[in-house]
Amino acid sequence: MMRSQILIVDDEKSFVRSMAFALGEAGFRTRSAHTGEAALTMLADEPADLVLLDLRLPGMDGMDVLAEVTRLYPGLPVIMISAHGDTRAAVQAVKAGATDYLTKPFALDELLHIIHAVTDRTRMREELDYHRNRSANASGLVGSSQAMQNLWETVQRVAASSTGRVLLLGESGTGKAVVARAIHQQSPRSDGAFVEINCAALPEQLIEAELFGAEKGAYTGAHQKRAGLVSLAHGGTLFLDEIGELPLPLQAKFLHFLENGDYRAVGATVSHTADVRVVAATNRSLEEEVRAGRFREDLYFRLNVIELTIPPLRERGEDLQELLDRFIEAQAREEGCRPVTIPPETLERLQAYGWPGNVRELRNLVERLTILHPGQRIRPEQLPNEFHAGPGLITGSDTRPSVPASLEQQLEDTERQMIRQALNQTGGHKGKAAEQLGMSRHAFKRRLQRLGLLQT
Repeated sequence: MMRSQILIVDDEKSFVRSMAFALGEAGFRTRSAHTGEAALTMLADEPADLVLLDLRLPGMDGMDVLAEVTRLYPGLPVIMISAHGDTRAAVQAVKAGATDYLTKPFALDELLHIIHAVTDRTRMREELDYHRNRSANASGLVGSSQAMQNLWETVQRVAASSTGRVLLLGESGTGKAVVARAIHQQSPRSDGAFVEINCAALPEQLIEAELFGAEKGAYTGAHQKRAGLVSLAHGGTLFLDEIGELPLPLQAKFLHFLENGDYRAVGATVSHTADVRVVAATNRSLEEEVRAGRFREDLYFRLNVIELTIPPLRERGEDLQELLDRFIEAQAREEGCRPVTIPPETLERLQAYGWPGNVRELRNLVERLTILHPGQRIRPEQLPNEFHAGPGLITGSDTRPSVPASLEQQLEDTERQMIRQALNQTGGHKGKAAEQLGMSRHAFKRRLQRLGLLQT
């Protein structure tokens, strides 16, 4: 194990020599500075694990040096050394960020005790941060931005809690499924199953059977008894993506399950119980859906025990490089080729983009670049057209996409355009258009109703 390095800052050269010798004998590496300016220069050249700082120094005094150290190197432990009559000033230094203080003259054992306590605390904090970051990465949550740190801390608290219902909000592509899985993996239920269902991907008549199971012959095509996802998730987590697409008749049955823990399979006469944590997600405002009569108010409140909002990519721009590295490495491994590289001029273009599709759009971009330009250094002109002009780009110091309408309105307009295009390409055949867009006919019909396109 590498020995900790201590920077001794004191203008008394004899004191510095004796401290350096004593600490060296105790197993530490030391460097010495006799002025505050020299100490800051040394820290800039080579980091230290701890600073032993005299309060009274020529030029910059110890308080000034402490202020610079805490500003430039947050978390670096500083032990202040004061003369006999400077105890009050030393206490003020602790309030200003110093880790501890000693008053001259002091015993070597007292100094070593404080140093060992400080270095042990620092080492424990670093190990905790390492395991926290490793755990976060293992759960798929990538990013060191404050927004992601706050989200990860909340995920851990929610996962460890006893609450059985969590509602995830966020724009499309922000990674709500990743957060749901992270909640499961960090919870006491992690040994149980994580079961996911997309409420928009199945026809209305099949969602109930998918959730609660069905007896043989309960409906056309039910040739044998089948277990539902609720049963499979017993002891684990049930994740309902696009909960806003859950049909109204089924909302009442699901509410009953949330309130009582029991359910009945389609065509069954006997009820069963299941212990599951329910995590639901939506990119729509359920409050607006409630006002429009498309979502039950009592179900909304029952689901919304803990609400988490996943930040869009444009609000966590400092995570872009980390996400790029992760996706580039994974995609190169999947394609069996050398990874692409993103030079500064291309990264600048990516950072200026508004990312309406969020993390999913970034991942898709990396997949496209890896397939089309394997192992190449990606030039800005090799990026798709949307990265060169248009409302997706961010201008000036604004960190949001400069769009004339609200984001929700823009997403609706885009969705409406995609649906019209699919209908045109299929000659107006709704079933084929739904299949082309990767959704069930029932979900496609609900979208037509919501967007005012049912007569299209």
